[in-house]
Amino acid sequence: MAEVRARAPGKIIISGEHAVVHGSTAVAAAIDLYTHVSFRLDPPLPPENGDGSVELELKDMALVFSWSSSRLKEVLGDGFADPSTPVSCSPGRIKLIAALVEEQNIPEAKIWLSSGVSCFLYLYTSIHGYKRGKVVVTSDLPLGSGLGSSASFCVSVAGALLALSDAISVDTSQTEWFKFSKNELELVNRWAFEGEKIIHGKPSGIDNTVSTFGGMIQFRSGELTHIKSSAPLRMLITNTKVGRNTKALVAGVSERASRHPDAMASVFAAVDFISKELSAIIQSPAQDDISITAREEKIEELMEMNQGLLQCMGVSHAAIETVLRTMLKYKLASKLTGAGGGGCVLTLLPTLLSCTIVDKVIAELDSCGFQCLKAEDWLGYHNLPSNKELGTNHNYFDEL
Repeated sequence: MAEVRARAPGKIIISGEHAVVHGSTAVAAAIDLYTHVSFRLDPPLPPENGDGSVELELKDMALVFSWSSSRLKEVLGDGFADPSTPVSCSPGRIKLIAALVEEQNIPEAKIWLSSGVSCFLYLYTSIHGYKRGKVVVTSDLPLGSGLGSSASFCVSVAGALLALSDAISVDTSQTEWFKFSKNELELVNRWAFEGEKIIHGKPSGIDNTVSTFGGMIQFRSGELTHIKSSAPLRMLITNTKVGRNTKALVAGVSERASRHPDAMASVFAAVDFISKELSAIIQSPAQDDISITAREEKIEELMEMNQGLLQCMGVSHAAIETVLRTMLKYKLASKLTGAGGGGCVLTLLPTLLSCTIVDKVIAELDSCGFQCLKAEDWLGYHNLPSNKELGTNHNYFDEL
C-alpha cells in the first residue's frame, strides 16, 4: 500500500479575467490558501475477496462517494489513457461518467458538486484505471468564490494521482516534502487543465497554471511568464458569499462578444494593454516611499480601469458594487477577481495605509455580511522565504 499527500494553492487574478479566454493578457498570483489531498493506492484483492473500489471523500462536506472497480469497468470499458499523455475527455465518456456520478445520489442542495466529482472520476480512471484506492480532499478555500478552488482541486488531485503512477518517479521511502521538476509540473498542469474543462467548459488555463507553478505570472494563450515584484503588494480579498456559475458567466461574455464583436474586441484589447502595463509596473524598481506610493497609485488606476471593463462585459453584481462603494469611501481601489457575478473582490492596500483604516474597512465589510481575507505581504515579492518554508510556489508531496 502506498500513500501520498499533495496540496495546491488558490489564486487571485489581478488583471485580465474573462478577456484572457479571448486572447488577452492576464496577471495572476497564488495565495496562501490550499486544497489538500491524500491518496492511498491499495494492492489488488485476491479473487475470492472481490475487486475493491475507488473512493472519494470530501471531508469538509462529510460526503463519501464510492464505485466498485467492476462497475467502472462495466460502464467505461477496458481502455484508459496513458498517464504520461493527457487527453481530453470525449463527450461520450463525459456522459458515461455523469451517469456513474448520478448513481451516487448527491444531495440536491449540493448538486453543483457533480462536475467536480466527474472531474475526479475522469482523472482517476485515466491515470490509474480501475485500481482500488481512496482519495480524501479538504480545502482552505471558499468554494465558488473566484479564488481558484476548482483549479486547486484539479491540480492537487492530478498531482497526487501522478505521484503514484508510472509517469512520475517518486521516492516513497522519504517522509519530507518535495517538489516536482519543471517537466513533472507541466504534466500535472496539463492533466489539471483537462479536469478544468470538465468543470468549466472552456477555461483559459490561467487558474490551473497559477495553482501548479505558484508565485505571480503573466499569462496569455497558454504561455506564462513569471513575474517578480520589486516591493510587497498588500491585498484585501472580500468574499461577497454570493455564489455563481463560472461556466455560465464565461458563456455570457462569449455571447456578448458574438452580439457586439467590434465593441467587445476593443474591450478585450484594452484589458490586454492594462495587464501588460500592470506587469511592467509591478516589476519596476521602487526604492523609497515616494516611488512606492507612485507605483501603487498607477496600479490602483489600472485596477479601476479593469473593473470598468469587466462591468462592460456584464459580470459585475450588486454585492460587488457594494464592496466597491465601501472601498471608495476610504479612497481604496478595487476590482472583482475571478468570474464575477458575486464571488470575491480584490483591493490594493497601500503600503502607507494605517492598520486602523484597514480595521475600519474590514469591520464595515463584516457588518454587510461579507468575509475578508488578507493576501500576505510577500505576494509576488522577490524576497520570498524558501519554497520549503512557504509551500506556495510549487506542489509538494509527502509520504504518509
